[in-house]
Amino acid sequence: MQDQAIAVRGPTSLATQALHHDISLRPDFALLSVQLQQGQKIHAEPSAMATMSPTIELKAGMRGGVGRSLGRMLGGESLIVNTFTAKHGAGGLDLAPASPGDVVHYRLQGNSLMLQRGSFLAHSDGVELTGKWQGAKGFFSGEGLVLLKASGSGDLFFNSYGAILEIDVTDGYLVDTSYVVAFEDTLQYTVSVVPGLRPGSKLKTLFFGGEGLVCRFSGRGKVWIQTRTAAPFLKWVHPFRPVQRSGS
Repeated sequence: MQDQAIAVRGPTSLATQALHHDISLRPDFALLSVQLQQGQKIHAEPSAMATMSPTIELKAGMRGGVGRSLGRMLGGESLIVNTFTAKHGAGGLDLAPASPGDVVHYRLQGNSLMLQRGSFLAHSDGVELTGKWQGAKGFFSGEGLVLLKASGSGDLFFNSYGAILEIDVTDGYLVDTSYVVAFEDTLQYTVSVVPGLRPGSKLKTLFFGGEGLVCRFSGRGKVWIQTRTAAPFLKWVHPFRPVQRSGS
């Protein structure tokens, strides 16, 4: 996993320079700290900013036009993106994901990365974030019809619920759909029922057993999976919730 900025050599524009950053408190409550040079920018999901220097200016708005903003919304993100610019001198800011878990840095170099809904945290200039229609593959995964697609050249930061494991796929790999966080676009995937289930038990397993659908990845590339999902946790904590008794 990458958690430090890549060294930049030779003359380069601010838009293509790697962001100087550090990811601390991993993997439970990861915090992304970014140091911006004069004029440098980072774009982040709303409400992620925990602290920032007074030299940094914040502007909120739709990035990339209405079409791309709607695509991000369908992929589980906000219409609005916050842009932080070191306008009055170099400065730093801390970004905290909404859910407790890990943060990963990925350097895009003209390629694309697919993200599950809710996993985007921030990106630098040079990266475009859009929604990509997945058709039946997205529908049956239970994670939404639209995935997020990050493409271009620059820094991308994404987060999870729980820790993140990075897997190098060289041939084939199966992952429960609810545990997929991100994967490189060099991988192909299909969504299917867990191998070995009897035909008569498939629907019962899907609706009552909490298991059944997997992403079958093929090809070569990286996939990132999270060690926890929210739905089983909510099911576990449900019996402990306070309940108001009638007449009380």
